[in-house]
Amino acid sequence: MHETLPSGTPVMVERVEGAARGLVIVPDIWGLRDLYAQMCSDLADRTGWSVVAIEPFPGQDLPGADDGGFEARSVALREIQDDRLLGDAVAAAGLTGCDRVAIIGFCMGGMYALKAAAEDRFDRVAAFYGMIRVPDAWSGPGQGQPLDAVVGRGDTEVLAIIGEVDGWTPPEDVEALRGAGARVVTYAGADHGFVHDPSRPAHRPDDAADAWERVLGFLDA
Repeated sequence: MHETLPSGTPVMVERVEGAARGLVIVPDIWGLRDLYAQMCSDLADRTGWSVVAIEPFPGQDLPGADDGGFEARSVALREIQDDRLLGDAVAAAGLTGCDRVAIIGFCMGGMYALKAAAEDRFDRVAAFYGMIRVPDAWSGPGQGQPLDAVVGRGDTEVLAIIGEVDGWTPPEDVEALRGAGARVVTYAGADHGFVHDPSRPAHRPDDAADAWERVLGFLDA
């Protein structure tokens, strides 16, 4: 169901009565849409957790993928304040009604999931091909480095799913993420965005199924 955080940010919520865990989802650069409504429902059914997905660009009328919106959204990303988006993520955790809450994210949202490792509210973090360092095109005064947020959490608390040929997560960044303590699982031959959206050319069904199994097992530990 659609709800709104105190900040005014739209969210999609699937609550499960008696859930032992909550899960917050940060979408990719294309924002909150039907894909994530279905994901919330599917994950709640599959796990018995209460699931909330947040809108990364609240109050902004940005063009979508079919309208060539990547540049406009990249510009908007430079203006995002980490405190605002991560504050929304923490508020979304409250909507689950659970003490134990994890966070996951995809692409840009994976970058923010890594940043959320600095938030005590989340006991587990899983980033699907999240940027380990903020890309220059997205860098702004309110943007901290995901890599810095991971330090100190360790591989029992932070998991990164990475495509081997993903240009958004270069090998030197992946090694730095491992060095910071995260658990990293790399999929041979996989490109950016191979898990969460079956409509993407990069989607790899077998690898996607394996990645979901790994992530959900990690979050349930």
